[in-house]
Amino acid sequence: MTKKPVLLVTGARGQLGRCFEALAPHYAEWTFLFVGPDMLDIADRRALRRFWEANRPDWCLNCAAYTAVDRAESEPYLAWRTNTLGPRCLAEICAQNGTALVHFSTDYVYHGRHNLPLEEDSPTTPRGVYARTKLAGDRAVLRHHPQAGMVIRTSWLYSPYGNNFARTILRLGRERSELRVVFDQVGTPTYAPHLAQAVLHIIALLDSQRLPPNTAAGIWHYSNEGVCSWYDFAQTVADLKQLPCRILPIRTAQYPTPAPRPPFSVLDKAKIKAAFSLEIPHWRKGVEQWALENVE
Repeated sequence: MTKKPVLLVTGARGQLGRCFEALAPHYAEWTFLFVGPDMLDIADRRALRRFWEANRPDWCLNCAAYTAVDRAESEPYLAWRTNTLGPRCLAEICAQNGTALVHFSTDYVYHGRHNLPLEEDSPTTPRGVYARTKLAGDRAVLRHHPQAGMVIRTSWLYSPYGNNFARTILRLGRERSELRVVFDQVGTPTYAPHLAQAVLHIIALLDSQRLPPNTAAGIWHYSNEGVCSWYDFAQTVADLKQLPCRILPIRTAQYPTPAPRPPFSVLDKAKIKAAFSLEIPHWRKGVEQWALENVE
């Protein structure tokens, strides 16, 4: 009997990890392993060796990340350990065992005053601890697992689970009569179930040998299609959920935060769409789906 490919998902309690878990029952041809930090410390090389010896995963989807952007400014070690050291250790163990690695990264590695969609080779100019540690993690994956290390940079991730912008707007919009949201930061929301579905589609193509094994190596962009500001995103959530509060546009300078946010981080997805025959939904379709599926 042929052994099913084993897909390990780290950071399984986060919103992207939970999206993979929700999709897993639809992929009976694979065995999924979901682990949180209490089950596997990705920055502990000994723990990783023991886990690999026991489970022999064929794929590792690294959803583990320190994502408290502002708190990272006062907790740089914790951010570095999860966002930089962890991906490096995973890349090393994956390379040693022939495990393909998918590592998820962020639009925060780009921080320039441009107005054209960012390509995978666009200059990286991270500002803040979160952005710098994520970029260092990307580079560690590419350096230590060059043959089968896939880095997917995404933006404005939200889902029916956990803490994210859409759920925050939903909660505050029910508690307050007025919300002020920045309109001069532009990007694209990414509905996490769409990202998870795209990744599983890519793995299916590679596992079926319809594409060469090293096709996925390198940096890729994935977000939903289209462009909006955080204000537009918030207003769409308010409209779809019929929130009674007013959404007012403000400038970034009126809402200072410890960590700076990219003013423009629209990602160009031409590369991933062409390589893997992906059709990516518009961001508003994602919000509409979220509005129907959101776990409240």
